[in-house]
Amino acid sequence: MTLIFGTAMTWAADLDRMQRMLEQQFGKATSHVMADLRQMLIDTKPAPELDKLQRANEFFNRRLRFVDDKVLWGRDDYWATPVETLGKGGGDCEDFSIAKYFALRSLDVAESKLRLVYVKARVGGGNSTTFQAHMVLAYYAQPDAEPLVLDNLIGDIRPASRRPDLLPVFSFNGEGMWVGNGGQPQPIDRLSRWKELLLRMHAEGSDN
Repeated sequence: MTLIFGTAMTWAADLDRMQRMLEQQFGKATSHVMADLRQMLIDTKPAPELDKLQRANEFFNRRLRFVDDKVLWGRDDYWATPVETLGKGGGDCEDFSIAKYFALRSLDVAESKLRLVYVKARVGGGNSTTFQAHMVLAYYAQPDAEPLVLDNLIGDIRPASRRPDLLPVFSFNGEGMWVGNGGQPQPIDRLSRWKELLLRMHAEGSDN
């Protein structure tokens, strides 16, 4: 359990095992998917950190289509593992963000620099008062830096100041959970879906 819920998580993924799981669940025709991911990780490993963000963001935004959980999984809210997301070829905003998070962790981007962020996203233009729940991935070059936002709805990576349509609700990673823009993390144990996701990833071949 320490490997799964430890504060210093890594994604030391056994890609061969993950490929076997992918093929077992979704068929041999999906074998190229993990091969493409593996190649992206190999090619990107030596790149500067900002390039890693760009390549991971592009990989998943281009490869995956947006599909609501109810349509894809028959459930109102399901956090898919990256293997499940790649096998289905799509997912919702949470699945995009989770896949990018773990890909960047495997590229040695420090966990302290990455947060999955639940936001209220304004829809219908700048004057709209309509918001919907959404998730993005935020990257902090330094703890007090303005975060960069990786989003499945917008292709380019933008600083948070250029995303006035997003209102942070809470954010989290393997080290803790933050409410709003708060500076002090709270125990991640409060987020049961995160723990359940890590257990399923561990079974697929990820050493979290």
